[in-house]
Amino acid sequence: MMDWQGKRYWIVGASEGLGREVAKAINRVGAEVIVSARSEGRLKELVAELPGKGSYVTVDVTDSDSVKAAAKEVGEIDGLVYLAGVYWPFGAEDWDNEKATLMAEVNYIGASRVVGEVVGPMVKRDAGHIVLTSSLTGFRGLPGSIGYTASKAAVMSLAECMYADLRKTGVKVQVVNPGFIETRLTDKNDFHMPFKMQPEEAAREVLEHMDGDTFKKSFPMVFSWLFRLSQFLPDWAYYRIFGR
Repeated sequence: MMDWQGKRYWIVGASEGLGREVAKAINRVGAEVIVSARSEGRLKELVAELPGKGSYVTVDVTDSDSVKAAAKEVGEIDGLVYLAGVYWPFGAEDWDNEKATLMAEVNYIGASRVVGEVVGPMVKRDAGHIVLTSSLTGFRGLPGSIGYTASKAAVMSLAECMYADLRKTGVKVQVVNPGFIETRLTDKNDFHMPFKMQPEEAAREVLEHMDGDTFKKSFPMVFSWLFRLSQFLPDWAYYRIFGR
């Protein structure tokens, strides 16, 4: 169990959905939170709702200068949780280059930019906590998910590489892989989403993971088994089941 009292956590992607609820959950257990996103109005509203100490700093994760300025304003932190993400569903036959690029920019490259601003000081202090958000879709390619699945697979790989490098140091690295969560992003889907969770429920899963020492958590548990097991299927079987 972690001692959250007096800790400072930077929550990037906190204006809506899961990020908003994770910020509240971390704040409730005693940590100060600095919440970030592009929408200043939504961040102000969130800070007003927080039960404990909190503040906000706006950031555009697609802009390196914005990330550097935000990290400088936030100052020394004990932990970072990266939850910023965008999503549009489309397949290779309907390729939208602008949307595909933006998903890569926000979901993966944005995570890399933010981590790059905080991991050095943490390594120097030999203390810190970094949590990245991938997705169950990151385990293997799926139809109709160009851009999103690739970006989340990249985040998962980023977390795995960081964990390999830092697992024996004082810097704790973790990744969460959620399934479907009721947000503005999943509202874009026109298909049945099994095991869909509410943001508050998913935030409890994230906080529980952060409170422990394991590296990776995929949830909901039963739904995650499908994605984990799919990694062991040969291509001919996998694409017969999951391909269009």
